[in-house]
Amino acid sequence: MIPLSGIQHFLFCDRQWALIHLECQWQENLLTAEGALLHDRVDDPSVRKSGQHGIVTLRGLHVASRRLGLFGVADAVEFHPLTVGKRSVAELMAGRDFTIMPVEYKRGHRKINDCDRYQAAAQAIALEEMFGVEVSHAAVFYWEERRREYIDVDDEIRSGVAEVSRRMHETYMSGLTPHAKRTSACRACSMVDICMSGRIKSDVTDYIKTMFDEEIA
Repeated sequence: MIPLSGIQHFLFCDRQWALIHLECQWQENLLTAEGALLHDRVDDPSVRKSGQHGIVTLRGLHVASRRLGLFGVADAVEFHPLTVGKRSVAELMAGRDFTIMPVEYKRGHRKINDCDRYQAAAQAIALEEMFGVEVSHAAVFYWEERRREYIDVDDEIRSGVAEVSRRMHETYMSGLTPHAKRTSACRACSMVDICMSGRIKSDVTDYIKTMFDEEIA
């Protein structure tokens, strides 16, 4: 079982994912610090509320999927009753009289790639296994936009999540950190100094040779 939150790291950069999840390295920048503060506010498991139309929201819910080999914490999970009337989560679960939707919180705005969508969809798949009900929708709330993006957890996105999970496990089992690949995204990465993508052009052998040459010079 490996962290579900790594999906976003892996799709952003497999080397960043390996530095965090294989080498256990981490470095903050403004963006990651703001994200951590946001999740401190959102992930409080003591917060349970009943909203409009009887929707019950749980926060900081631990989730896991044995099929995907992933575990993590869902920022918020909404239980939507199928019939009118406010009830507790226990009452809803007793009759399987609800639908579930995980809601992932992000500090920024919607992205072109699927990293946020896959993370929310993976939570939906985990909740399916845990509660024995179909979870067909997920959502991502973006603080910069103050709005949600709703996601259909269809066959296509399920297949994509399964493939990313397979690749993450494959990399984890190999124990090898992928080579650095310098891209424009490196500027926004908090791990850029640890990664040294601007210095490592091929492999460790060349890097060590370069260091010795600099010392001799």
